[in-house]
Amino acid sequence: MSVKYHNFGGALGWNLQKKFPKLSSESYLKLQFLTRNKLQEKYIEYFLQSEEPPMPLVVNLETINRCNSTCSFCTANKNAEKRPYKRMDEELFYSIIDQLRDWGYKGHLTLYGNNEPFLDTRVVEFHKYCREQLPDCFIFLSTNGLLLTVDKVKEIIPYVNQLIINNYCRDMKLYDNIKEIYDYASTHQEEFKDVELLVQMRYMDAVLTNRAGSAPNKQNDQKIIKETCLMPYTDMFIFPDGRMGICCCDNFEATTLADLRTTPLKEAWNSEEYKKLRQTIRKGRGDYSFCKYCDFIDAGLRMDVVDDTLKNRAANHGARQSLFRK
Repeated sequence: MSVKYHNFGGALGWNLQKKFPKLSSESYLKLQFLTRNKLQEKYIEYFLQSEEPPMPLVVNLETINRCNSTCSFCTANKNAEKRPYKRMDEELFYSIIDQLRDWGYKGHLTLYGNNEPFLDTRVVEFHKYCREQLPDCFIFLSTNGLLLTVDKVKEIIPYVNQLIINNYCRDMKLYDNIKEIYDYASTHQEEFKDVELLVQMRYMDAVLTNRAGSAPNKQNDQKIIKETCLMPYTDMFIFPDGRMGICCCDNFEATTLADLRTTPLKEAWNSEEYKKLRQTIRKGRGDYSFCKYCDFIDAGLRMDVVDDTLKNRAANHGARQSLFRK
């Protein structure tokens, strides 16, 4: 595929985040909410009107709940961590992947949540199994890259479609090991022809979203967010103990919509707690206690997948109508 580098607006974007953090964050979020509302509403109506809930577009499976970075915007950073340590049982992991296979799942899959996936020493083995059982899935992985070497990258890329390395820093410079990886990939493009390697320059102290009011550098327990959220309709988020939480903004693993240790995965996706959540936030977040102060909106991936899903649905519906008329 390709080897890419992304710096989010270069020096200008970097300095806006540093010197005007609140303005930068609020302006971005207002723009995103404004441009996405109609598409979000269309997908939610499509989801709720379907006889059977559509499969998740993204399955987030966190196998270990620890990180080794110190990003100011995240409660999972190693200086702020409050979660009891959890590492997914292997039997549970393989059961979840097997259930996705038997369900016919072909969406996006990532073994990542509020964590650094390479802290789990089984990360390559697990991705190999995912690729074998779910050959049609788009498997992507996001890492801060601190533990990576060229050899580790070469180990993982046969099993993923996309590897995202987020270079979190304060000086707008690539860490030595990440620069080595990027330089190697850039000069050995043939080895990366079946994967997209994306290196992103990220500001470690950026003010982003408040993540349901939990972000250390952006607290909120007063301003109610009126807009709705797609995550409960698009994302299955699985904690290392097998519980399904609302989304990645549940940094403290406080919510439980279902438990995969006792409930089959397909059934869990349509649990009573999920139904309640989806109906409550259908038009806005204000009436659901966990979500009411959250301003999170995901960038890029989900909206692209949502758009493609709705277009494919419209095209298939048009084809069925033509056949019926004939």
